Amino acid sequence: MRNPLFYAKILLFGEYGIIEDSKGLTIPYNTYKGSLKFDQKAEGKVSNESIDRFAEYLEKNFSEDFDISLLNEDIEKGMYFDSTIPQGYGVGSSGALVAAIYDRYALNKIDTSEGITKESIGKLKETFSKMESFFHGKSSGIDPLICYLNLPLLINSKTDISTVGLPEQKEGKGAIFLVNSGAPGETAPMVQIFFDKLKHEGFRKTLKEEFIKYNNACIDAFVKGDVNPLFANLKKLSTWAFLHFKPMIPQRLLDAWQYGIQTNSYYLKLCGSGGGGYILGFTKDYENAKLHLKDFDTEVIYKF
Repeated sequence: MRNPLFYAKILLFGEYGIIEDSKGLTIPYNTYKGSLKFDQKAEGKVSNESIDRFAEYLEKNFSEDFDISLLNEDIEKGMYFDSTIPQGYGVGSSGALVAAIYDRYALNKIDTSEGITKESIGKLKETFSKMESFFHGKSSGIDPLICYLNLPLLINSKTDISTVGLPEQKEGKGAIFLVNSGAPGETAPMVQIFFDKLKHEGFRKTLKEEFIKYNNACIDAFVKGDVNPLFANLKKLSTWAFLHFKPMIPQRLLDAWQYGIQTNSYYLKLCGSGGGGYILGFTKDYENAKLHLKDFDTEVIYKF
């Protein structure tokens, strides 16, 4: 059995907004990775049991699309997902597992080695959305999609997703970085909070007129490498999230979040659904930002 690696992902922009058709930008994060392996010992037991439950879901919903008998045989042999991707941190732990299961057991797997079209991306996203719903109750399918393709993706709408080139990293002072909130978060409760908020017309209005506007402007500026408009819109985006996404912001980070906005030394935003795990930071001076965030573990993911 060959063991292809599936890497973590980071949704730079578009958290929650992509549910309402905002733009999104997601990138692979190769620091963390996972692959399917066999082990009859205790090490893989929890993962093996989780895959067993997932297999039952696939058999019920995808019986003609996957080689369920082979999957069950492998589970019996102790197959598990050997992964360094932290769970509940917003970097695609379930997405990587879904991509790995699809890669090994899908009967009519979409082959991306010959090139990727919008049509193939759309089909993969639809399949991955249904598969990952097992873990989150509702999934856009974006996380497994990027874990499977291992390429940056620009999400223009639910039906318009394409690969995208990003500006080359530079050895400057600026950085995009992860901030560890210190505890994992759960996706489903956070998504439920968002859907409850969507029932209110005032929230839907500000989401559409402000959040989506700032989010899309950030993506346009980042892809072009325009730092000043990027940071102008990041401040608006971070401020909006502080006001409207407060339940999703880990309690430990509320003061640090507000401090960044007030001093312009960095701006924070959600990385995934929030509630815990990682938060994303953007700064023009990473060493200075680190001083203010000394109580938290940080790691750089992109330099400029």
